[in-house]
Amino acid sequence: MKLSDFDFALPENLIAVRPAKPRSAAKLLVAQADQISDHTVADLPSFLRKGDVLVLNDTKVIPARLTGQRHRDGEFGLTAAKMDVTLLDPRADGTWGALIKPLRKINDGEEIIFSEALSAVVESRAEGQARLRFNLVGDDFDAALDAVGAMPLPPYIAAKRPADEADKTDYQTYWAKNSGAVAAPTASLHFDGPLLAQLAEMGVEFVHVTLHVGAGTFLPVKVDDISTHKMHAEWGEVTPAAAQAIARAKDEGRRVIPVGTTALRLIESAGRIGTITAWTGETDIFITPGFRFHVADALMTNFHLPKSTLMMLVSALMGVETVKKIYDHAIHKEYRFFSYGDASLLLPQ
Repeated sequence: MKLSDFDFALPENLIAVRPAKPRSAAKLLVAQADQISDHTVADLPSFLRKGDVLVLNDTKVIPARLTGQRHRDGEFGLTAAKMDVTLLDPRADGTWGALIKPLRKINDGEEIIFSEALSAVVESRAEGQARLRFNLVGDDFDAALDAVGAMPLPPYIAAKRPADEADKTDYQTYWAKNSGAVAAPTASLHFDGPLLAQLAEMGVEFVHVTLHVGAGTFLPVKVDDISTHKMHAEWGEVTPAAAQAIARAKDEGRRVIPVGTTALRLIESAGRIGTITAWTGETDIFITPGFRFHVADALMTNFHLPKSTLMMLVSALMGVETVKKIYDHAIHKEYRFFSYGDASLLLPQ
């Protein structure tokens, strides 16, 4: 298929820059086969049933955007330069991949100071990125980063306004636990305590998995023939307990419904043999029309960017023509799009 098959015109005013308050007040489009209806996220219990399994990504977004100073001793004395740093992903050797602006004004071995507590040395630079080693690790690093970092809002929000204190809560899921993401699993942002309690009371089961969403989720597809696109890799884990709970539901004929494309990609990565098993590692699974789903029976997700890999994923689940109808309806009804936007519940035939 061609990239143009997943394009559509989106009015600028439909791009959400703030979330709905309360979270469950966001609109919810429900697509059941070829039927489309309009609701709110608070109505979700009406479309779920006892025994359904909601798969939730418990990754925690770190305040990955930092501003620091590079200090350098030169022939004219000590000079300083402002450095904007966006953390991308933790590496196995304890360093972090990062974007630095301006990268050309810093050398390997130089230090960037972010606060009295937090600094990092540039260990290497390659392909437009840097590798940083911080002076702190573990809880000390988390505390220092929380004190000075800003939430890494998606480019289409950051272009309209800077991140602020409200985003530290708004851009984090209710159940966030495992730090490591630089983008939120945004479908999950619609859930709050009362909604979760209502779902639990009616017998919906929750299973937590972890996929650390990377900045690559916002990278555009640059090839017209989508079969030649290379997906970015992201680290994830499906624990033995999570895999057993999902496998049991499948065996009993109960629905498994991931909340968000990240949770779906992870459980399908863990289910490529036809049944889900415990799994840990990096996944670059690329889901396009023709993909055979082994685990997910439905999907709750937000509305995605034109020509994105996520548009391809929802088209694989629902069908290309059905997704075009869904998005035409959403635009006509003025649903809010992207990370802070409204949601859809996709229930394929």
